[in-house]
Amino acid sequence: MEVNWQIKKLTAEEQTAAERLSNKLEISLVAGRLLAGRGIRTAAEARAYIRPSLDSLHDPFLMRDMSAAVDRLCCAIDRHERIMVYGDYDVDGTTAVALMYSFLRTQTDNLVYYIPDRYTEGYGISAKGINTAKEKGCSLVIALDCGIKAVDKMEYANSLGIDFIICDHHTPGDILPKTVAVLNMKRNDCLYPFKELSGCGVGFKLAQAYAQRRGIEPQEVYKLLPLLAMSIASDIVPVTGENRVLAFYGLRALNARPSVGIKAIMQVAGIEGKTITISDLVYKIGPRINAAGRIKSGAEAVRLLITDDADAALQFAQDIDSYNQNRRDFDSKTTDEALEQLQNDPMNASMHTTVVYSPDWHKGVVGIAASRLTETYYRPTIVLTAGDDDIISGSARSVSDFDIYTAIDSCRDLLTNFGGHKFAAGLSMHKADLPEFKRRFEQYVASHITPEQQVPTLDIEAEVELSDMNWKMYKILQCLEPFGPGNERPLFLCRNLINNRNTRAVSDRKHLHLDLTDRTVAMDGIAFGQGDKATHLQNGKSIDICFYLEENSFHGRTTLQMNAQDIKLVE
Repeated sequence: MEVNWQIKKLTAEEQTAAERLSNKLEISLVAGRLLAGRGIRTAAEARAYIRPSLDSLHDPFLMRDMSAAVDRLCCAIDRHERIMVYGDYDVDGTTAVALMYSFLRTQTDNLVYYIPDRYTEGYGISAKGINTAKEKGCSLVIALDCGIKAVDKMEYANSLGIDFIICDHHTPGDILPKTVAVLNMKRNDCLYPFKELSGCGVGFKLAQAYAQRRGIEPQEVYKLLPLLAMSIASDIVPVTGENRVLAFYGLRALNARPSVGIKAIMQVAGIEGKTITISDLVYKIGPRINAAGRIKSGAEAVRLLITDDADAALQFAQDIDSYNQNRRDFDSKTTDEALEQLQNDPMNASMHTTVVYSPDWHKGVVGIAASRLTETYYRPTIVLTAGDDDIISGSARSVSDFDIYTAIDSCRDLLTNFGGHKFAAGLSMHKADLPEFKRRFEQYVASHITPEQQVPTLDIEAEVELSDMNWKMYKILQCLEPFGPGNERPLFLCRNLINNRNTRAVSDRKHLHLDLTDRTVAMDGIAFGQGDKATHLQNGKSIDICFYLEENSFHGRTTLQMNAQDIKLVE
């Protein structure tokens, strides 16, 4: 698939700032450009960015309904009421429950947690969950990463005398649930300055507000930041503003003193003893936590994250690791069958969307399959499977800057339920409505998506010379971490590189070991899945290459290398 390369263009103000920072901080112009492109204009701002402070976190009481939420929580704890901590079954929801449960058990022992079953209850607050709260004698439920559209469910809870504090970050509907407090910075009437917290992040703000009210040391809340860092990474929220500060300190704490449960999952993931990054949370830890809810129960992930028993934690982690392997098998099967469906569809090539359905697919992996199909066809994608009765449900994934939530919302009269955000959503409908939904969804996307949104794009931070890619530059890159949406890992472009001595195809010619030079400086690298380009380079021809700069340790020697993301042949 052809990929567009888009080099970031600095404004005149940013270019001036880049030059000023380069001179003031005695760094290269490329490094100054990296800082200026992140809104940094002065040396003082650069130092603040490199060393974020927890003192810069916003006052949690700026969030609408926070005072009411803390009042009700204080009352429940003072009266020794039983409290249920309720959360979604994905990483954001389970880490949110683990964070809130771990914090509240220092305040009360009258506490339970609940994770709905993905298959029998579905996403969000369920009638079964409310009934369980009633059966267990819970008079207050703290709902995390869900609930913003639970209007009918809150009416039911109110009829049973159960109060809810909703902590959610998903887009609100036209009507808010009527309950004690609805904490969501995306409410139209909420003035909280930062709008991109994860669901776990909203729960963290509630814990922070309670601690302030009770005079509890902030460190008692901050020690839970590793869970929040896992949420920020896995839920793909912007790593900017408050999220960057929280992720920075969460990673620092996770690496310095991981909890018993997190340490166990690091062990089974094969990353114990290494410095954990956002990437490790996204690709190593997050999928395993998610696998519990996809294959078995999200409650097993919470059990792992809150335990203090090392032996039990290792067993729980091994169980979750086995679920993750099962998830991979289901994922592969679903993706292969969906691709076969599309290849056999004569209309597929002319479509702007992908909507596929099979009653045989595992509900726990349709979101992953949607992501895989998006990578293949690069268009808004929905993968659906059978639910209860005649209801089918599934997950949606978007491309580039296209708002898939709004596209689905345009078909809301055909849906029994839906929710999500710009880049990902969940939905359900009667099976009989699928043909009309496909028609209208395609029609909406075709009339709203731009040509630029239909081609994958690599956003390149700067065009550089190989001589720019040195250890000083790498240290500056480390200072810009943690990377993620909104603070992307810098991608560089080098042009007209040729084989130095030892560029060759490896691993059955699947991948490409790079040994490249610009005729003055040489550097090694790796290009996964691009072994077919070896002959071009070995014949003395040149390439343009987009790459990340990274460390490579081999036989006790650490060097810098290029990790190629795309290569274009120069004839």
